[in-house]
Amino acid sequence: MSLREEREAIVRRHMEAENVHDFDAVIETFAHPRYELIATGQVHDGEEAVREYFRTTRGAFPDQRNELIALHSSSDAVVAEFWLLGTHRGELAGIAPTGKEFRCRCCALFIFEERDLVCERVYFDTATILRQLTG
Repeated sequence: MSLREEREAIVRRHMEAENVHDFDAVIETFAHPRYELIATGQVHDGEEAVREYFRTTRGAFPDQRNELIALHSSSDAVVAEFWLLGTHRGELAGIAPTGKEFRCRCCALFIFEERDLVCERVYFDTATILRQLTG
């Protein structure tokens, strides 16, 4: 298996584990767990911080999931384009649950050091999500 194929397999495993909320399996895909959410400026660095991120976001969106559109590879990253979906069932950032669904096209850079996944850097538009939850 080539390095590119190996990295893409890790990303697919990672995203599938997120969908079924198997956060132990998600954590295992990382050499060091780290999420950077560019739209909000949040960084969740280390296992404890990443598990808290999962607890908070899945508390607000218990059915949160992704639908992969495409993967693209570069020399140090796999780029995933995907739809992020969920239903607002719990409070998040002071916003009471609305019961409404959202669907937002996103892009994530899965940063690698050789064969080790060291960061998921996610780009998304918060206005797209908020408009659907509060509109």
